[in-house]
Amino acid sequence: MRSPSNSVLPVRGLRTVLVLALTAAFAAAVPAAQADTPAPIAAKPYMGWSSWSMQSSKYPGLNDKGDYSYLTEANVLKQTDAMASKLKKYGYDYINIDAGWWMDWNWKTGYDQYGRQKADPARFPSGMKAVADRIHAKGLKAGIYLPAGLEKGAYGDGKTPIWNAEGCTTADIVYDDLRTTNGWDSAYKIDFDKPCAQKYIDSQAQMIADWGYDFLKLDGVGPGSGKSGDQYNNIADVAAWNKAITATGRPIHLEASWSLDFGHAADWQKYTNGWRIDTDVECYCNTLVSWENSVNDRWDDTPAWTGKAGPGGWNDLDSLDVGNGAMDGLTKAERQSYATLWAVAKSPLFTGDDMTKLDDYGVSLLTNRDVIAIDQSDNPPARPITPSDPQQVWAAKNADGTYTVALFNLADSPSAVTADWTALGFSGKASVRDVWNHEDLGSFQNKITEALPAHGSRLFTVTPKGSALASTGYEAEASGNTLSGNASVAGCDACSGQKKVGNLYQGGKLTFNNVVVDKAGTYLVKVAYISGDSRSATVAANAGGGTGHKFPSTGDWGTVATVSVPVTLKAGANTISFDSGSGYAPDVDRIDVPKSPR
Repeated sequence: MRSPSNSVLPVRGLRTVLVLALTAAFAAAVPAAQADTPAPIAAKPYMGWSSWSMQSSKYPGLNDKGDYSYLTEANVLKQTDAMASKLKKYGYDYINIDAGWWMDWNWKTGYDQYGRQKADPARFPSGMKAVADRIHAKGLKAGIYLPAGLEKGAYGDGKTPIWNAEGCTTADIVYDDLRTTNGWDSAYKIDFDKPCAQKYIDSQAQMIADWGYDFLKLDGVGPGSGKSGDQYNNIADVAAWNKAITATGRPIHLEASWSLDFGHAADWQKYTNGWRIDTDVECYCNTLVSWENSVNDRWDDTPAWTGKAGPGGWNDLDSLDVGNGAMDGLTKAERQSYATLWAVAKSPLFTGDDMTKLDDYGVSLLTNRDVIAIDQSDNPPARPITPSDPQQVWAAKNADGTYTVALFNLADSPSAVTADWTALGFSGKASVRDVWNHEDLGSFQNKITEALPAHGSRLFTVTPKGSALASTGYEAEASGNTLSGNASVAGCDACSGQKKVGNLYQGGKLTFNNVVVDKAGTYLVKVAYISGDSRSATVAANAGGGTGHKFPSTGDWGTVATVSVPVTLKAGANTISFDSGSGYAPDVDRIDVPKSPR
């Protein structure tokens, strides 16, 4: 969330594998009737509801007591009842209370005698434990929200005692210069070199554990949240929360937010169960969201993070607001594309909609079991297999040999989008199932093409019936190629030949020479590249005019990804060039040219 201006998981990887292995071993050793051990936290992307979308909207009637006034005990319990009756059977089970539960109608904060956030009596008259109990009584899980740091209002001139920490006060946990932190500078930065600092986080964690919460969104975390610099680096805070949650003995999902720095992905993986990769999806306007602000940003921002998601921690794309029609502020096509990207990217599926007023189309999107199964499966997230152009294709290869394939038209007018089997790594026939419509479409030779409306999409399961693709590889650093401008060969541990061609900027150009094919035609050339951010290049054959393509970020300058681009070649020898023009292009590892055209 974006706050108004005035305002546990053990290490993934080896430790997650051990947790899963121990769970499996226990299940095998104990009779089925006794094997009641809960699944590890975040074994799959979580599903649920969050209050922030309605809190932040100017939609008529939602916040009738002023900005952010939607957040009340009564409204949370209404949404709890609605989830229990409408969405629980589809896997939705978290009711997450966002910012403001300790603030009055004027956003003035309240704290207990130990500097911990205290429920506002007007918003939550029964208190936070009673609300969690009511949520649990419906068979659901309860989530709560806190910002990073020691909130300024909790400081109390440095004299506020810390719970269960004799001799410790708030002055003993922050930097002496009272430097601020988090995305809104609403808190003092905690100095974790001081022995009392962890005690404060322990006290907050024990409080929410005692209340019975199952989920914590820790917000305003940096590096990220629109801030940079040492005072906004909250990795020590996140590590302290991980430690504190573990010490409570209660399994609590820890989610870090927002727009987190990719360069610290390993830290988010180590200490949390999920991380917001982008800014808020809400538009802070008279609807919940809008296509331009900022639903459509996710197609550019998600690819870099794809390889970081997996059991124990997931890329969080933010709320999925597709259930309320006019309140959402989107067309039907946009709502489906929004839900499709969230599912294929394996983002948590948590809606911010008013679940008491879901329309029929919204229900069909939120409760499509086949789409939910893609999000919740053990298969990897999808990523782009074409450039990040207005028409693009995302795909993932599944464990059973099928492919999840999503077609997107992000343009403002209708357009056809084609998924070529070549880009998936095979040729010939494949059977295609329409996932949204639960319909088998039959067999398709080499590709499928769909006419899509503006901002429209289709989602398929593709089952190969043909043969593995034969292609010829060409290394970018090969001595027979031509480098122009600043282009140069550099080392690359992740590249196929441990080398790449980089410095493709402001006139830098790489030309592959002597690319030989038997037949004239358009070939879908697979490009292996490295790019720490999204960059464009003009791809041309045989000194032709070429076509500009935007290559999605691979996350950093040490990770290789591939996309496939159409290139028209003549029979015999050809040249294929990558030209930066006046801008900056990605580094290139190699290209693979199929033996046959499309």
